[in-house]
Amino acid sequence: METEKGLKYMIIGAGGTGGAIGAHLAHAGNDVTFIARGRQLEAMKAGGLRLHRPDTEFTVDPVKVYNMEDYPADQSPDVIFVCVKGYSIGGVNPFIQRIAKPDTIVIPILNVFGTGAKMQKALPGITVLDGCIYIWTELKEPGLIWMSGTIFRVVFGLRRDQKELEDRIGKRLNKIKTDLDESGISGELSDNIERDALRKFSFVSPQGAAGLYYNTTIGAVQSPGEIRDCFAGLIREISDLADAMGIGFGEDIVPDNLHITDISDPGITTSMQKDVAAGRQSEVDGLIYEVVRMGERYGVDMPLYTMIAEELQLRGLR
Repeated sequence: METEKGLKYMIIGAGGTGGAIGAHLAHAGNDVTFIARGRQLEAMKAGGLRLHRPDTEFTVDPVKVYNMEDYPADQSPDVIFVCVKGYSIGGVNPFIQRIAKPDTIVIPILNVFGTGAKMQKALPGITVLDGCIYIWTELKEPGLIWMSGTIFRVVFGLRRDQKELEDRIGKRLNKIKTDLDESGISGELSDNIERDALRKFSFVSPQGAAGLYYNTTIGAVQSPGEIRDCFAGLIREISDLADAMGIGFGEDIVPDNLHITDISDPGITTSMQKDVAAGRQSEVDGLIYEVVRMGERYGVDMPLYTMIAEELQLRGLR
């Protein structure tokens, strides 16, 4: 039952994104439980979670952290932020199904567009929203989250097919927004989350695609030339796709995305690039190949995405 009392938050995935969200919420006094694994789990158990920003640094210690297997059976969160990579969702869904209450709200914060709708199909009876995040961050070392800038926005909301839930959970959604705001995170409750999530995707997907294709940092996109032109062209292809999907942005989004690029640290690379460089599994399928498939489904010509996808497949990236 909805009340004004504090919500119990769970963060699944304590890397750069989930660690930053959870650390801010916990530092502000909210009830936060992390689900982590491996060296990050052990570091958080031993010394808490440290977060570095350009303007401040703090440590949350002690911190409530478990792996999925050891999470107490008699506990259940009110809100779950899912902050894992897209390829890990299949392993997370059964855990959510086991521990969620009927009124638990799940908010996926992933790079891959459409994750919430896909999770909803796998989690009948549980309310799964959609969300996205604006932040430059990484897991610098186990137990240390490093933010490269002070921009920190979490956008979330009901999809078009969920609007009938607004009367039932609207109060709780506003409480989540308030908790984010009071934690130093800009919480934005979207009235068109498909548009806003695809808008974010229109930056991170082209940035990752161009960076991976040319094997370069964001700095190469900041200078006039082939790479910047490719990045802008990829954005336009996403915009064309949005129009075909009935999500249209209603404006030219290329200048805004170029501006975000131009004010970013030139040494930044995307998490997908870092994963590929380290030989780890990456989100190349959800961020690049899926865009080509969506273009085929909606009848949108995507020559640049197709060119990059074909080259990455030749490199053996899956």
